[in-house]
Amino acid sequence: MDSMDGFDVMNPQCPSRVVLQRLGDKWTPLVFQSLKDGTRRFGGIRSDIGAVTPKVLTQTLRTLERDGLITRTIYPEVPPRVEYALTGLGSSLLGPLDAVREWAEANAGEVLASRDAFDEAL
Repeated sequence: MDSMDGFDVMNPQCPSRVVLQRLGDKWTPLVFQSLKDGTRRFGGIRSDIGAVTPKVLTQTLRTLERDGLITRTIYPEVPPRVEYALTGLGSSLLGPLDAVREWAEANAGEVLASRDAFDEAL
């Protein structure tokens, strides 16, 4: 929904802010990158992302599941197998998140150079 539907991210009381904050989370875009090609297990997602603790990844996955962006399927095997996948709603975010990823990859050098120049001027 957009502001025409009654949601306005610039309103501090608007629930759309929570959604925007979730998408801006440090790990959320990386989880989406890991799942964009299909179903993955926890270890595969963690391996793809790197440097994320199991606790933080578990919290991120649970929040994304709660928000309806991913599904978690448990298979009754020994040991149990758990798989994660994007939902239709989650898949609808791939385009915007890919655009941000592509921009970040294309402009990282310029951003880092600007950061270095700023720090040197201090």
